[in-house]
Amino acid sequence: MANFSFSMFPNENFLDLRLYQYGWEACAPLHSFGPSVRNHYLFHYIISGRGWLDSTNRDGKTHKHHLSQDQGFLICPQQVTTYCADKSDPWKYVWLEFDGLRAAEYIESAGLSPSQPIYRPQSAPQGQAVRDTMLYIADHSDASAINLMGHLYLFLDGLIQSSSTRRTLHGGQLKDFYIQEAITYMEHNYSQELTVEDLANACKLNRSYFSKLFKDSMGCPPQEFLIRLRLSKAADLMKTTTSSIGGIATMCGYPNQLHFSRAFKKRYGVSPREWREQHQISAKKE
Repeated sequence: MANFSFSMFPNENFLDLRLYQYGWEACAPLHSFGPSVRNHYLFHYIISGRGWLDSTNRDGKTHKHHLSQDQGFLICPQQVTTYCADKSDPWKYVWLEFDGLRAAEYIESAGLSPSQPIYRPQSAPQGQAVRDTMLYIADHSDASAINLMGHLYLFLDGLIQSSSTRRTLHGGQLKDFYIQEAITYMEHNYSQELTVEDLANACKLNRSYFSKLFKDSMGCPPQEFLIRLRLSKAADLMKTTTSSIGGIATMCGYPNQLHFSRAFKKRYGVSPREWREQHQISAKKE
């Protein structure tokens, strides 16, 4: 009988949130992974057993976390981590790898970060509901893309609502209006040269106040969000069109192809050309 399950999500036509890989594993004693760095968010929920996580925080310091059943741990993009199953009571966990333009916002709302990677539910039933949603995704690789994405949103909502480190957000509808104005402006003008000053002016806000408002709401600075948006648009164009990489770079706000290639590789782990070779496929119906 297999002691693990692994699946890849084939559909990449999602920008706000996207699933990459998912599965579960019943680990052997002292089974470990790392030290390694991920390109996307990776969340594990411990179904049974015990283990530990070594993770670096934003200051580069490494911390060891001892974990057990009904806890979880988050690995953030570009964070160095190692995790290992206990010798006498090795863990079994379910995991999801995901990312997207709004992934950082959702993770921050749950109060999780490189400095606070451990998920502890407010109650056992809430944590088990998160676990069950993850297991549904792991056990239904043949479900439609929309079905799996719907459950990914349910997972993140459950994570936020149940997390003992959940952030309480304030500001109401006016703050949301300003953030949506900025995102809409970026979506309409990402091919142009844009500064934080331009975005603040579009919202009729002071630059410093706008930057803080955006980061508090979205979990990343406006310039970082703009980079993610441009690279996501570029990836979609490389997959669905035959336009040259240089032309796509220009269309997505990178007149210098070298700068585009560096930013793309930093985000996706491979060069634009390699990414296109791996992902450019003829359109097919699900």
